This record gives sequence, structure tokens and C-alpha cells, in this order.
Amino acid sequence: MKAQHADGATTPSTMEAAEGPFFDAARTKKLLRKMDWHLVPFLALLYLLSFLDRTNVGNARLAGLEKDLGMSGLDYNVALAVFFPWYVLAEVPSNIMMKKTRPSLWLTIIMLAWGVVMTLMGVVTSYGGLLAARMALGVAEGGLFPGVTFYITMWYQRHECGLRMAIFFSAATLAGAFGGLLARGISEMKGIAGKPGWAWIFILEGLVTVIVAFVAYWAINDYPETAKFLTPEEKIEVTRRLKADRTSLADEYDIKYFFHAVKDWKIYIHMLITIGIYTPLYSFSLFLPTIVKAMGYTNEQSQLMTVPPYVFACAATITGGYLADKKGQRGIFMIFFCLLSIIGFTMLISTHNPHVQYLGTFLAAAGIYPNVPMGVAWNGNNIGGSTKRGVGIAMHVGFGNLGGAIAAFAYRSTDAPRYYSGHGLLIGTTTMSAFLCVFMTWYLRKENARRDALMSEKGFTLETYTDEMKESERENGDYATFFRYTV
Repeated sequence: MKAQHADGATTPSTMEAAEGPFFDAARTKKLLRKMDWHLVPFLALLYLLSFLDRTNVGNARLAGLEKDLGMSGLDYNVALAVFFPWYVLAEVPSNIMMKKTRPSLWLTIIMLAWGVVMTLMGVVTSYGGLLAARMALGVAEGGLFPGVTFYITMWYQRHECGLRMAIFFSAATLAGAFGGLLARGISEMKGIAGKPGWAWIFILEGLVTVIVAFVAYWAINDYPETAKFLTPEEKIEVTRRLKADRTSLADEYDIKYFFHAVKDWKIYIHMLITIGIYTPLYSFSLFLPTIVKAMGYTNEQSQLMTVPPYVFACAATITGGYLADKKGQRGIFMIFFCLLSIIGFTMLISTHNPHVQYLGTFLAAAGIYPNVPMGVAWNGNNIGGSTKRGVGIAMHVGFGNLGGAIAAFAYRSTDAPRYYSGHGLLIGTTTMSAFLCVFMTWYLRKENARRDALMSEKGFTLETYTDEMKESERENGDYATFFRYTV
């Protein structure tokens, strides 16, 4: 039963609001599809631009960046590395600011800032100017990935987040593919307005980001309760689903939940898993043109040949996210993808055959990229409470991004053309992540079984645990008796 307003609009009655409108499987599927179309594509666009802007320096290198700025030795590697400490430092404060303000405002500010910095990078005339611009870009971009992953958890249930994060992150693979094609075309603008081709790569890609930033404020919906595209009934249902999934844990901001995250050892294990994955991620995205060129191809061929591995990685990322959500598991899939990437890097390090090496780039990419959104979904699934989850995700992503500073020195010019030390390093970090994923999968299964047994001893099940009992533990987060981990 609904009450009707003078303008003909209806709102749920008091009883319906309390109990919630009826949503069967078909209606729920329609609601999720509606949310997906209004949320995910634009978020993916933001990350595509973000990843394109932070990694286009690899394409600019092939367009003469080093020669024009008088760079030599490890100068290029240093220029890559200085981005990441500032990127990491910005992540936790950024997620706290997004929690204290609202997503549409904060994400717009972030995007406008990095778009301006990216554009200005195209006018630098010295190596020092490039370093300053890369550091500023790190500060500006730092909050986007942890912010958007946190934002997704405020709309979807835990076992629905993985696919959405995979689609969102697949934009990184598209950025790699699109970036190579785009850079190949833009570099032909060499000489226009007296600018070299690499400068136009920075300027044009930065200007596109600025233009999209002006749209972002109106395109981003803050929360389910305020979303204009949802009906009153749908708002109630989204809120109900989140409450049922999060088991009534605390969602308000309080500094104590920040310290709950800082003291949680499980988050630190995920941080180590993540740095083992992000190191090859950034090594691949920053140096793939260089790696392919070392197989005996020209600069122009190398730009174009970076596209197919990224397309393959995009398909693997979305497929992996879908299957992990469907099975309600993360660990076993992450282990599989780690092993796949290890095989790929082994093919790169073990043979002189360029065809086998090139195939190795496909397997390496298909193993690395799916584990980024899957890892953050796994960690986010297992952190109870909104504020702790926001901080925990930022810690996870922030520490992982320190892998970018390591990656900057993975492939040194002195190691060309085989890059044994670089390939070996990435095999090592990915192996570490694989073993830690095995440990976490084992531990979380054991802990869930322990909680089931403890609850059974007291004569309760998850179904008979009352709302009042849950309310008494709402501040315990994922240590609450009724919380179950995603394995």
C-alpha cells in the first residue's frame, strides 16, 4: 500500500518501508542491471583515463622523451618511481575525505586536479620539470582507485562487488591497448606548435580528462538513498540488501574504526599479496613497449603489438570476476591467476624465440590484471564496517602501489635485450603472492568453521541469530560472532 502525493507521485507506506517492498529474483536482477548501467560504465571511464595518464610515459619514451629532455642512465626509471610514494600517501586521507564529504564532489576534485597536471606535463622543458609533474600527478591520482572500490562496496553486496570491480579495472587493460594506438597516432603531431610528439601525448590526453571531469560531478550518484535514478521502492531494497549482507555492522564515521583497520593483521597480509601483484602490473604497463621492442621489432611495431595482450587480459579480468562472484570465492581464483602469470614470465625469461616470448606477454597479462580487482574485492569483502573498510582498502591499495616504485627499476636499459633480472623479480613477487593467497584461503576457511562450531555450541545458527544480538556486536566489525569471511 502506498500514499499518494498531490503531484501523483507515490511513496512506500510506513509498513512497507519497515518490511521492505517485495523483490523476487527477476526484479532483483533488473535492479542490479539498472545500477550497473548507471554506475559502472562511467567509473570505468574514469579509471581508463587515470591509468592512461599515469602510464603514457612509456609510450612517450618511444616518441623521443628521453632525448629531448637530456635524460640518460636511470633518469627514466627515477621519473617513473617518483610518482608512487606521493600516490600512496594520498590514498588513506583521500578515502577519509570521501567519507566525510561525498563521492561526486571528491572524485570530481581528484579528476580535475590530475587532468590539469597531465596537460601541463606536456609543456615541461627539463628533466626536473618532468619529475615535479610526475610527483604532482601521483598526489592528484592517488585517491581514485581506492575511492572507487570503496564506493562500489556502498552499492553492492559482497559477492556482487567482484564482477563490478573487474569491469571497472578492465579499463586499465583497455588503457594499455588504447594507449598504444593513441600514442602511435598522436606522436605524428610532432612539430605542431613547436611541440614534440611526446608532448602532444600528454597534452591531449590531459585535456580529455579535464573535459570529462566537468561531467563527473553530475554523472556520479553519491549513495543509494540519494540516487535520482532509483525509485523509492528500489532505494529501500538496496538499503535492505546491504544491511542483510553487511549484517548490521557500524557504518558511521568514527576515528576508532580507523585504528581497528590499522591493527588488523589480515589487512597486512593482503597488503603483501598486493605488492607482489602490483609490482608486475606496473612493470608490465610501463615497460611492455620496451620489452616488445627488445624482441627485435621497431618502435612503431612495438606500439601496435602491445594492444593484443591487453585485450586478452581484459577478457580474463571480466571472466575471472564473474566466476569468482558466481562461486562466492576469491582465493582459489587468485592462486590460479598467479600461476598463470608465473608461466608467462617464465616463457619470457627462458627462451630467445620472440614468438614464445610474445605469447608469454599474453599469459603474464592475463594472470596479473584479474588479480588486482579480485584482490581488493577479497579484502573489502572481509572487512566489517564502512569506515574500517574504507581505510583497509586504502591501506591495501596504497601499499600495493609501492610496487610501482619497485617496478620503475625492474627493467633497466643495461639489462637489455633479455631483461633477466626484471623477469626474475616478477616471478619472485608473484610466487610470494601465490603462497600468501594459499595461506589466507586456508586460514579463512578454518576461522569460518570455528565460528560455526562456536555458534552451534550456544544453540544458534546464522539464521536464528536475532537482530538484537547482531546490534550488540555492531562495533566488532569482521570479528563479530555472526560475520563470515569470503574465502
